[in-house]
Amino acid sequence: MQKLLLFVDKLSTWVGQAFSWLILLLTVFVSWEVFSRYALDHPHAYALDAMTMMYGTMFMMAGAYTLSKNGHVRGDVLYGFFRPRTQATLDLLLYFLFFIPGVVAMAWAGYQYASESWVINEHSNITADGPPVYPFKTIIPVAGVFLLLQGVVEIVRCIVCIQQGDWPSRVADVEEVDLDKLKEMVHVKDEDIEKLDALVVGKEGAQ
Repeated sequence: MQKLLLFVDKLSTWVGQAFSWLILLLTVFVSWEVFSRYALDHPHAYALDAMTMMYGTMFMMAGAYTLSKNGHVRGDVLYGFFRPRTQATLDLLLYFLFFIPGVVAMAWAGYQYASESWVINEHSNITADGPPVYPFKTIIPVAGVFLLLQGVVEIVRCIVCIQQGDWPSRVADVEEVDLDKLKEMVHVKDEDIEKLDALVVGKEGAQ
């Protein structure tokens, strides 16, 4: 079971990191558009649509990734003081009351929007010759499916935590610095750090 949970975590992480490259593409595109508009006096009518679609795609496809890292905004003023079992029970309740219905509705409505958009070959109407909208609308149900899949994993984690009393592990994205390993790499001992601290304190006291 744990291997399956971690596999979905890795999948969400891979998807999130893959689409995160859109921020680089968006930065280059915005920079070029500003240069083209003000230096070359040649703005592009499709620029606003393209920027909106790139940012929206990145934002939506980051949902499952953020959930897999437990990074969504949470009002944890009291939540952080609860025991893991209490946290898991509260999360499980909220997943079934709000998360599952909301994400299912998003995926289903997104599918309807996307299918209709493909049928009519929808293009943006902001400009006379706007870019196609149907690829962008297709992202809505795709993001919903990934988010729902990760949500099921989080529900399983809640159940496991309620049974075992502790949260199961997640796939780490950014590893914390291992101080002991860092000291070993640079050949520094605790005694050396204490001597340096004493030396600094002594100099400050003399001043």
